[in-house]
Amino acid sequence: MGLLEFNKLPINTLVGADWDTFKGVCSGRAVDKGYRKKYMLTKGVCRLLSLLTPIQDSRYRRLLADKPLEHPPVFILGHWRSGTTFMHNVFSCDSHFGYNTTYQTVFPHLMMFGQPFFKKNMAWLMPDKRPTDNMELSVDLPQEEEFALGNMMPYTYYNFWFFPKYMQEYCDRYLTFERITAEELKVFEEVFTKLIKISLWNTHGTQFLSKNPPHTGRVRELVKMFPDAKFIYLMRNPYTVFESTRSFFTNTIQPLKLEDISNEELESNILSIYTKLYNRYQADKSLIPQGNLVEVKFEDYEADAFGMTRQIYADLGLPGFKESEQAILAYTEKKKGYKKNRYKYDDRTVRLVNDNWGYALKDWNYSI
Repeated sequence: MGLLEFNKLPINTLVGADWDTFKGVCSGRAVDKGYRKKYMLTKGVCRLLSLLTPIQDSRYRRLLADKPLEHPPVFILGHWRSGTTFMHNVFSCDSHFGYNTTYQTVFPHLMMFGQPFFKKNMAWLMPDKRPTDNMELSVDLPQEEEFALGNMMPYTYYNFWFFPKYMQEYCDRYLTFERITAEELKVFEEVFTKLIKISLWNTHGTQFLSKNPPHTGRVRELVKMFPDAKFIYLMRNPYTVFESTRSFFTNTIQPLKLEDISNEELESNILSIYTKLYNRYQADKSLIPQGNLVEVKFEDYEADAFGMTRQIYADLGLPGFKESEQAILAYTEKKKGYKKNRYKYDDRTVRLVNDNWGYALKDWNYSI
């Protein structure tokens, strides 16, 4: 158990941002009165740690910047709470994959310098389980890279954790890229490529394994960046996704936000953005070359994670299954007894999902 409780953090994750990113995220935004102490403490720590950023930048330019990627990335897509974390953990049992770690999400600029010291302190402070479910937390475990990208540039959807009233704006600009500028898109490409190279260097992998729900809205850009990338799209019962996402967002946002948002507004945003993400993916998935996309129902994957993982490797032509077979089997067997949160769908949940996400229930053949 870590020293600090997640919901009582005195700072938020912007402590690990470079100074230009911190200023870009907060520019033009008002911090509510109750969060000014957290903002000032986060700002002070960020300013201090940013002094170390040039050291990593110099090492990156010397060691990694001109090094080409050996293999195209593998992207695990799907709305939040669709089972992407579980699949990410299963596939990361294969040591040929490299990935973004939990430590890297908070301190992406302290990877090639100072990592042993800062990681040791982070491990001492952080809790050992996620606050919204029973999934384990550890500094070296795989993690979604949007948190790291949010500390490397101001052009990410996860700015909403700090300023939730702008959730819809961040969605249209940085989740679906509907309103992103050419200059911002160029920065995204450069920063994401940099993150991938540092992730592979850090985990000694040869192929980047991404699990990042926001990428579900960026298929067009990802195919442009990596024409032969592989994609796995997870579907899950929309009733469960709604209940779980509402719980996850409501709890996770508490120690991160710098302004207040009502539960009603947050819920409304969840309902709306699910549809935007769904439509963007459906419109762009045809851009993925034939043979490079597998779509899976999480309920099926959960029931036979080992067997379906083997099939996904075969369908996508991925290397490494034979070498990692025993490690994958051991992990999936261990997780068979994992106790998940159980959700009871009240009448209001059923009505909201039916009214707002009925198309997904129909398209994916879930019972109404």
